[in-house]
Amino acid sequence: MLINKIKQELIEQKKSKFKGNIYHYSQVNFAYNSNKIEGGHLSEDETEEIFETDSFIPKSDDAIKFDDLTEMKNHFRLFDYCLDIIDEKLSKDIIIKMNMILKRNTTDEENPRYNVGGFKVVPNKIGLINVINTSAPENVAKDLDNLLKEYNSLKNITIEDIIDFHYRFELIHPFGDGNGRVGRMIMFKECLKNNIMPFIVLDSDKPYYMRGLKNYKEDKMFLIDTIKHEQDLYESVANEMLDFELEDK
Repeated sequence: MLINKIKQELIEQKKSKFKGNIYHYSQVNFAYNSNKIEGGHLSEDETEEIFETDSFIPKSDDAIKFDDLTEMKNHFRLFDYCLDIIDEKLSKDIIIKMNMILKRNTTDEENPRYNVGGFKVVPNKIGLINVINTSAPENVAKDLDNLLKEYNSLKNITIEDIIDFHYRFELIHPFGDGNGRVGRMIMFKECLKNNIMPFIVLDSDKPYYMRGLKNYKEDKMFLIDTIKHEQDLYESVANEMLDFELEDK
């Protein structure tokens, strides 16, 4: 069983649509936290309501952005897509499709500057303070090809390899928007594919996650330790919901 049990249950529970299980938990918490990290305004309760009913009643008088609602629903679809292709080798086409699913029917899709369905056409950076430069638009395809070639050549992928891929993927920042959410979804997929405990980066841990990315070249362990903490949290939930003991990661 172990990680394979989690993988099997996520896939089976996706088909059943039964509520209150590890699939339900993963969908709601992943969508809420990953969108919140990127500035989303929907609450966790609202996220769960959207997942369960495709609608929600706002808890305040604050206006809800159309894209917040659309990207939340799209994140649910993105998670399902990753379960559908969980054992496939990571490729440029898969990564592009992940971004397309996330950004489908958003206002960005109508804006050529975001080039939804393709790579960025306008240069971008990470952060406003201690800015991290990313690949120039004309270098994205080549840089991503090189990263994928190196990653897919690894024989026994570890959590450290997946974290390293994530850091380098974020340095490329291939899309006009959605890079962080696609990058975190890739980590979840690749963990399950390689029999590694998956995880969800919590918005409450965003400062540690962002510091880990920004200081990764100087201190890899900060980001690694942050991710391993998130693994422990997800493992605890899996133990409770699946009612079996998980051993080594």
